[in-house]
Amino acid sequence: MAPVSPRVAEAIASVSRKDFVFSSDLTATVSGRSIPREDIVRHILGMVPEIEPAQVVMHVGGGAGYLAAVLAHLANRVFYVDKNPVVADAARERFFRLGITNVDIIAEDIRSGFALDEPCDVILATTFLAAPMALVTYVRDGGLLLAIEGKGGPVPSLAMYRREGGGFKRVRTLGWVDFNRNTEQILIDMGLVNEDDLVDARSEAIASNRRLLDVLHGRLKLEDGDLYRSLAKQRNMEFAAADELMERLDPHLFGRFSRTFLDLSRLIPLWQEEHRILVATDDPDARADQLERMSQGKSVTCLLVTPTDYRRLWSTLDLTEKGSQFVAESAPAQADHDDLSGDLLGAEDGKHISPYLVSVYESILLEAVSEKASDIHIEQYGERVRIRLRVDGDLHDLHQYQLTPRELRGVINVIKLRAELNIAERRLPQGGRSRLKLADTSYDLRIQTQPSLHGEHAIIRLLPQTGRAMTIAELGMSARIGEQYQRLLDNPAGLVLVVGPTGSGKSTTLYAGLQTLADDGRRKVISVEDPIEYSIDNVQQTRVRSDIGFNFADAMRAFVREDPDVIMVGEIRDKETALEAIRASQTGHVVLSTLHCNDAVDALQRLYDLGIHPNSIASELLAVIAQRLAKRICTHCREPATPDPAVLAELFPLGVPDNFRCFEGRGCHQCNGRGTQGRIAIVEFMQVDSDIRNAISSQPPIGEMRWRALDGGLVTMRDSALDHVLSGDIPLSELPRILPRERMAPEQRGGRRQSS
Repeated sequence: MAPVSPRVAEAIASVSRKDFVFSSDLTATVSGRSIPREDIVRHILGMVPEIEPAQVVMHVGGGAGYLAAVLAHLANRVFYVDKNPVVADAARERFFRLGITNVDIIAEDIRSGFALDEPCDVILATTFLAAPMALVTYVRDGGLLLAIEGKGGPVPSLAMYRREGGGFKRVRTLGWVDFNRNTEQILIDMGLVNEDDLVDARSEAIASNRRLLDVLHGRLKLEDGDLYRSLAKQRNMEFAAADELMERLDPHLFGRFSRTFLDLSRLIPLWQEEHRILVATDDPDARADQLERMSQGKSVTCLLVTPTDYRRLWSTLDLTEKGSQFVAESAPAQADHDDLSGDLLGAEDGKHISPYLVSVYESILLEAVSEKASDIHIEQYGERVRIRLRVDGDLHDLHQYQLTPRELRGVINVIKLRAELNIAERRLPQGGRSRLKLADTSYDLRIQTQPSLHGEHAIIRLLPQTGRAMTIAELGMSARIGEQYQRLLDNPAGLVLVVGPTGSGKSTTLYAGLQTLADDGRRKVISVEDPIEYSIDNVQQTRVRSDIGFNFADAMRAFVREDPDVIMVGEIRDKETALEAIRASQTGHVVLSTLHCNDAVDALQRLYDLGIHPNSIASELLAVIAQRLAKRICTHCREPATPDPAVLAELFPLGVPDNFRCFEGRGCHQCNGRGTQGRIAIVEFMQVDSDIRNAISSQPPIGEMRWRALDGGLVTMRDSALDHVLSGDIPLSELPRILPRERMAPEQRGGRRQSS
C-alpha cells in the first residue's frame, strides 16, 4: 500500500467513516466504490499526486460522500458529483451536519453536462466512466484526471491522464484498487454488527469450528432471504432461490470436480453456458478463481444463495449421482428376484442401509425446513410414491423425488432407525421421535408410521426448538382480544380453555401465554404435556409417561404441592383430568388447557359430557378461546382485490357495507408465488361473566346457551375473520374454509339478527 504524507494522514483521521455509512438503508447503488474502506482511501491518496490546499477538486461517483469529505480537508473546494439524486441528497445532509462547507453537490450524470463556475485542477473518478472525454471541459489545461479502469476484471486499476489541448493524454497506471468489502465490513456498514460483536463472533467461530458468517447469522436473528439478498446487492452478486435453479442443474458438471475442493471452496457448479459456468455459493466472500482455472477458459459467475438452499442444491446433485450408482448396483439383484419386497438392508443385523437412501431422507428434511413446512407425508399408492409437504395448512407435492416402491421401503427403514422404531414391524402403527439440527436451529421430529393397502406410510411433524415461543403480542390476535388474554393470565385463579380441531394452533396460543409469563418472571409456571412440543426457558415442563402410569391427572395432583402460580395441562381428555383441573383452579391456581371441539360454546357441552358438574364449571371457568388458522397474505405482494360475489352474498345477506374492502397476494419470490406466507389465528372469544355463569349452572340447550353468550358479548369467529380481512391480513377466500355455512351470516342475538 502506498505511503501517505502527514498532511493526508491528518485529513483521513479528521473524517470518521461511520458518519457516512447508510446503515440499514444501504442499497445496491452504495457499493464499495461509493463508500470505500479507510485503507482504500489511504491507498488512493498515497498513489495520486498530493492535493494542494489551493486546488479545486471534483469527485465523480461521490456516493456516501466519505472520500469527498476527506478531499475537502485537503483542497480549497470540492465538487461532489453523483447521478443518483437520493444518494446525493443524503450526502448533502451529512456535509451540513458535519460542518463541511467547501463541498458543492451536483446530482447529475456527467454525460448530460452541467456548468461549473471555475475549472478543476484534479478530477478523481471512483466509478467507471462510459464517456471520460465529457470531463475535459471541467479540467484546466494541464490538470489531471484520475480514473478507474479495467471494468472487466475483478480488481480495477487507477490511471492518470493529463489534459493537453482539447483532450486527455494517458500518463501511466498508478496501481490496483480493490474496492470490495468483505462480509464483515458490509454487516458493519449496514449497522447490523459493530467491532465488538465481530470480536466475540470470531472467538465463538474458532471455538465451535464454524464459519464466522454462520455465527453472525445466528446472532442477528434475521430471515435468511433478507440477509443474503442484502449481501448480494452489496457484493454486486445475483441472489437466487434454489427453486429457480433446480430445473437447470447439470449433475455431470457437478461430478467433474472434487467434492472436497467444492466443499472447501463453498461452490456448487450448476450448469454451463457457451462462455461461462454458473455456480452457487452461500459465502459472499467465496473465490472462484481456482475453479475458473480448471474450467478450460470459461468464466465463472457466482450466484449467492442462502445456506439452506446451498444444502438443498448440493443434496439434489449428490443424490442424482448416488441414485445412478444405486440403480446400477441394485439392477442385478432385481433381475435375480421377481419379488421386490426386500428391505434394501445390506447387513444381517438390519442396521445398514444404502447411503443413497439416507441422503434421500435428509434431502427431504432439508426441503421441508426450507419451505417452513409443518409436516411431511410419505405415501405409496400402488406403484406410485408420493411425497408431500404441508405448508401454511395446504399439502403440495415434491415432484423431484421419483422413488420406486422398493426405494420407499428403504427410506421408511431409515426413518424407523432414526426414530428407534422396529423396522421388522409393518402390520401395526408405530410412533417415535428423532432430532434434526440445521445451523443454529434444532427440530424435534414426531414420526408416525401407518400400514396401508399398498405399504407403509410415514408422517413426520417438524417442531423447531428455539427455547422460545411466540408471545401474545406476536400471535396476530386483535389488540382487544390480546389484552383480554393477557388479563386472564393475571387472574389469581381460574380455568382458561383454548379449543378447536386438531391443527388449529391451540398449543401455539397456549405457549404464547406461557412465553409471556416466562418473560415476566414473577410467577412460577408448570406444564404437563403429551408430548412437549416447544421447549420454553423458565417454564418447568413435564412429559406424560403413560407407559409407567404417569398421566395428566397424576401430574396435576403432584403440581398443586409445588407452589405454582400457573399450570398448563396439554389437553383435557377424560373426566379425571377435567376434575383435577377444576380442583387446581379451586385451590388458587390459573389453569390453562385445551379441548377438542368446534367453538367456544361447544366447549361447555364437552365438559358436561365428561361428567363435570355445571356449578363447578360456572364457578371456575374464566374464558374460552376457540380458533382456526387462516393463511396470512404475504406482506411483500399484498394488493387490493375484487371480492367474490358468492362469498359476499353469504357474508352479508342484507347488503354489503359501503366501506367493505379486501386484499390478496399476487405472488412474489418471498412467498414462492403463493401470495400467502404463514398463518394467523382467527379467534372466537367468550369471557365468562355473571350472566353466562348463571346460564352455565342452569345447563340450557346448546343453542340457547349460544344466544346468551352472544348477548353477553361473545366475539364470534366471523367478527374476527372480517376484522382480519379488512386489515389486509387474510384473503376473503379463506372465510368459507374456516367458517361453517351457518356462521357466515351474522348470527342472531336473543332471537334478533345482528347487523352486518
